[in-house]
Amino acid sequence: VGELMMKVNFVKMDGLGNTFIVLKGPLTITNEKVQKYCHENCTDGLLVVTLLGTNLIEMKYWNADGSVAEMCGNGLRCVARFAVENGLVSPGKFEVKTDIGLLKVAWSGKDSDDIEAQVGRVKLGSEPVGLYGLEFYTVTGCNNHAITFVKDINTVPVKTLGPKVENDKYFRRKTNAEFVQVSGRHKILLRTWEVGAGETQACGTGIVAATAVSVALKWVKYPVSVEALGGKAKVWLDDDNYLRMLGPAKNVNTGELRI
Repeated sequence: VGELMMKVNFVKMDGLGNTFIVLKGPLTITNEKVQKYCHENCTDGLLVVTLLGTNLIEMKYWNADGSVAEMCGNGLRCVARFAVENGLVSPGKFEVKTDIGLLKVAWSGKDSDDIEAQVGRVKLGSEPVGLYGLEFYTVTGCNNHAITFVKDINTVPVKTLGPKVENDKYFRRKTNAEFVQVSGRHKILLRTWEVGAGETQACGTGIVAATAVSVALKWVKYPVSVEALGGKAKVWLDDDNYLRMLGPAKNVNTGELRI
């Protein structure tokens, strides 16, 4: 309505320490406003959830810098909880339309630590790439990731190496960087540098990308427990050949935006 502002309620949500503003769609929103809202509410990104049909919703995701991302694994679990709690779908199994395709999710409506979501299929690069004294394995399919393995997750200089890898000219489009420590036959530890957000508590697509590379190199076997700074998730390969993740999604607070 011209330049009139519309008031919209939001829920701030947390998936493994990844924080999001979650809004009910349909909504048109500018990149500049995404940046502003994320900055004001100290979140890693913004999600818009829209009902498309019975047991079918759509998810749109923006990073904190206003850039659009194809997919967000931790955001997807938050979307699943938001959709059930806001009456868009009934508890149980339903599907989410994302920019990488339709993904299956499931939540009983009870335990917020047990939200299940397909995060996608991944494609691994054929050879590792030597960058800054480390070997990185490239993964595409659900966002771009560069995965490297380290002896000690606590001493790796993520804040120094992360931005260098993200912006390295080897990658046609910017890439997320994951630093992985193998901690047993079914466990890895993980730190993440995300495009548009810096080091974050966790990254859902990074969790499944790091798991896929670890399994491909035969260092771990599915199912894999992944411990990120923000908490733990479980990853396995489902019957559709999709990587699936089980993890939490929590409500932090609610508020109002002028859009």
